[in-house]
Amino acid sequence: MDRLKNLEEKINAAVERVKALKEEKSLLEKRIRDLETVIGDRDREIEGLKTEKSSIGSQIQELLNELDTIEV
Repeated sequence: MDRLKNLEEKINAAVERVKALKEEKSLLEKRIRDLETVIGDRDREIEGLKTEKSSIGSQIQELLNELDTIEV
């Protein structure tokens, strides 16, 4: 009888562990989705900054070209 009780306790413990792991998995999957969203936002921000940098570089080059014509 003790062996049956011991087996029942082990099964119950395993079931509880599986439930806990499923809940943890669900939380981790949500965290992954949240982080992927943050990464996507940062990627778009970086692309915007690169575009802005390029635009500013072009404007500076145009101003330098204008200065060259003034000095001549």
